[in-house]
Amino acid sequence: MTEGHYETSPGPLYAGLEAGGTKCVCAIGTAPDDIRALTQFPTTTPSQTMAHAVAFFEAHRSGLMAVGIASFGPLDPRPRSASFGWITSTPKPGWAHTDLAGTLSRALSLPVAFDTDVNAAALAEQRWGAAQGLETFLYITVGTGIGGGAMVNGRLLHGLLHPEMGHIRIPHDWQVDPFPGLCPYHGDCLEGLASGPALAARWGTPAHTLPPDHPAWSLVARYLALGLVTFICTLVPQRIIMGGGILHQEHLLPRLRHEIQQLLNDYIQVAELHGQLDDYLVPPALGDRAGVLGALALAHAVQSQ
Repeated sequence: MTEGHYETSPGPLYAGLEAGGTKCVCAIGTAPDDIRALTQFPTTTPSQTMAHAVAFFEAHRSGLMAVGIASFGPLDPRPRSASFGWITSTPKPGWAHTDLAGTLSRALSLPVAFDTDVNAAALAEQRWGAAQGLETFLYITVGTGIGGGAMVNGRLLHGLLHPEMGHIRIPHDWQVDPFPGLCPYHGDCLEGLASGPALAARWGTPAHTLPPDHPAWSLVARYLALGLVTFICTLVPQRIIMGGGILHQEHLLPRLRHEIQQLLNDYIQVAELHGQLDDYLVPPALGDRAGVLGALALAHAVQSQ
């Protein structure tokens, strides 16, 4: 466990939990420049992981107004649902049907907001980061999995549940790439072909060890661009923010921009989709903190309702 404390003036505070597939991050504060306490710890079993989170929040209970949870999924974000706040059919071992929101609500007796980590990151980027002033945009993360959060006309996108952008089906040329895909549900969906574990399984080494000139990167750029162009044609977002560990490869964004231009072929006639797309396809301004800051943004929102 790692932990930090930052002293500032007293006042109403918010708690945020970013529940990731590998690690969890908890924060107490109000904004990116006002984080009063921060900790992170490995995501192990649900009982151990939630016990860590509850202990941290209880230790900083004074002044807390609400809790936001930004979690991996699939999950149920519907406040009127009997399973609101639960992780549902996740392939992560031991985590299916886990009640995150209820656990924190019962322990802390506070309002709890709950959404996907990518929807929360989108909310944070609109409030404090690369989507300020925008009403319709996407936040896409590419790492252990692939997920997408969307804000449309100023509201986070929900339907029956939440977007599952990583599980769309994209063209797969089996002669060029005979890899069957890694998704336990769909095989060669976008996540099954272009996530970090898919790259590691295809090439036999972790993605971050592959050099920039490795053929893996041209392939993954093509797959990701196929997915992004589908989203562009569907929602015509004002901007797409690309996060996650795979995007730490700085050469990948320029490849993606080029592939998107080739695939769109000047079909959508707006200025933002011409040129080099440097201002259209961008990294998160909040960096790797977008998820936990999104949890704080969710807490702000539920407390103000």
